[in-house]
Amino acid sequence: MTLRDVAAAAGVTAITVSRYLRSPGQVAPETAATIRHALSATGYVPNKQAGVLASGRGSIVAALVPNLAHSIFAETLEGLSGTLESAGLELLVAASGYSTEREEAQIRALLGWAPRALVITGRHHTPGAIKLLREAHAGGCTVIEMWDHHGRGAQGFSQVGFNHRDAGRRMAEHLLQAGHRRLAYVDSAVVGDYRARERGDGFVAAAEAAGATVQRLAAPAGEPISAGREVVSQLQASAAGFANDHLGCGALLGAQAAGWRVPQDLALIGFGDFELAAHLAPGLTTLAPPRREIGAQAAAMLLAQLEGAAPVQRLKLDCPLVVRGSTQARQSKP
Repeated sequence: MTLRDVAAAAGVTAITVSRYLRSPGQVAPETAATIRHALSATGYVPNKQAGVLASGRGSIVAALVPNLAHSIFAETLEGLSGTLESAGLELLVAASGYSTEREEAQIRALLGWAPRALVITGRHHTPGAIKLLREAHAGGCTVIEMWDHHGRGAQGFSQVGFNHRDAGRRMAEHLLQAGHRRLAYVDSAVVGDYRARERGDGFVAAAEAAGATVQRLAAPAGEPISAGREVVSQLQASAAGFANDHLGCGALLGAQAAGWRVPQDLALIGFGDFELAAHLAPGLTTLAPPRREIGAQAAAMLLAQLEGAAPVQRLKLDCPLVVRGSTQARQSKP
């Protein structure tokens, strides 16, 4: 597809499309929306490296993560870059901000550099993004979805990660095994955090299957630790799981400030194994995703595929439970 094809689909001039791609703010909002639709429909990608190699592929591997400030994704990128660097490949990174619409735009921008491979976080994408990824894959760009492992609904790309619904189920089962029958799950306040939602689905399903009562809440918007402190007053449970450790750590501090004993009055479990979780008193029980290993395994997988191995692979990694003082088995009365 060419710039003229996009212009024809949008009913504007090629100069207008070019202006939008360079500086979207200079194009009227209605026209910009029309051009965005035409870009998604045509699958057009501006090639910023035309002529670099006869194959159109250089030495770049592009990676798209939700958040560059988040330590868990930073460690994954370190795992990627360490393996790729030894193979003479360079890592180009972008962040979606947990927005599928922004993810599509970032995919288009990254593919414009004609990368050898594209490593993307998760499996939830817009139809336009899926179209771009499929066309890139068909054109010889290796596509890998990381931080996820799910057969149903997969787009046919390679995957490296774990099942988030299973992770949520494991969180609930740990609390159930400790004797709790009134549970709660606190979702992330980030609308596009689909993986946290799936962990919540697994948590609720496990609690209901065991006949326990379960309360599901959305964390207040704002800084996660403060949101965790705030949500404590809404809990109607003896044990709670949290979408991430920052919320869980905030809840632990909020419970203690309210005079609750942890875990006697309220047991808590988080997700992520953030550094802070180990330094509170008591420490926060959590699930520890294999952050660095996800990146290293994704890099090893794409290198194998670039060398002609099977085009699609799916690797499931373990997400171990780290038990600390915020949960404990209840002692039965004599």
